Amino acid sequence: MYAVIKTGGKQYRVASGEKIKVEQIAADVGQEIVIDQVLAVGNGAELKVGTPLVSGATVKATVVAHGKHDKVHIFKMRRRKHYQKRQGHRQQFTELQIVAIVA
Repeated sequence: MYAVIKTGGKQYRVASGEKIKVEQIAADVGQEIVIDQVLAVGNGAELKVGTPLVSGATVKATVVAHGKHDKVHIFKMRRRKHYQKRQGHRQQFTELQIVAIVA
């Protein structure tokens, strides 16, 4: 069984037992959270798609860790104008362990 969930403005296909990295969620490590924005639920050849959400469907997950992704380097330059700008960014994430899909 799998589900398509929406969190942090992105969509993820999850199954029970998987670990995923999502945008940072304000929750403590070890805390169980419930994601109720479920867009679709599938089981084998059977697929239930919501309009826009599947009613009564939730995904339970446990917060495993918080961290930062690898650095993204931003480099801007204008040729012949003596302009160079360097910048870096590390996006924060929350790692989730999917416990159960309730449909």
